[in-house]
Amino acid sequence: MGCDVVTVSTDTKFTHLAWREYEKELAKINYPMGSDPTGKLGRMFGVYDEGSGLTLRGTFIINPEGTLLGSEVNFYNLGRNIDEMMRKFKANVYLAKKTNEACPSKWKDEGDKTLAPNAKMVGKVHEALND
Repeated sequence: MGCDVVTVSTDTKFTHLAWREYEKELAKINYPMGSDPTGKLGRMFGVYDEGSGLTLRGTFIINPEGTLLGSEVNFYNLGRNIDEMMRKFKANVYLAKKTNEACPSKWKDEGDKTLAPNAKMVGKVHEALND
């Protein structure tokens, strides 16, 4: 897909190894799992909880130039939806090439309807998406 995926948590590398070995939901992952036991990276991204010593579930889309394009932070007990993450990733890749367009919330892939933001569209997004 033209990107690097890395997961990071406050768990140790040994905990990550155990997750990979025994959790069937992680059986097919092929990206690195980073360990941040001191919370340094979690603090940098603003997701470290000093009270518990854990990090909230943060997802960050960062372009090759280091610009944060999207972020989502969930509480510990809320799982993330990979389909929605991929939609956002693909939309950001598309928008990097088409900077005068906007991808609406139901946009899924190149070829889907986009918008050309302008003052005349205010209050008329529904019409623009359904004409």
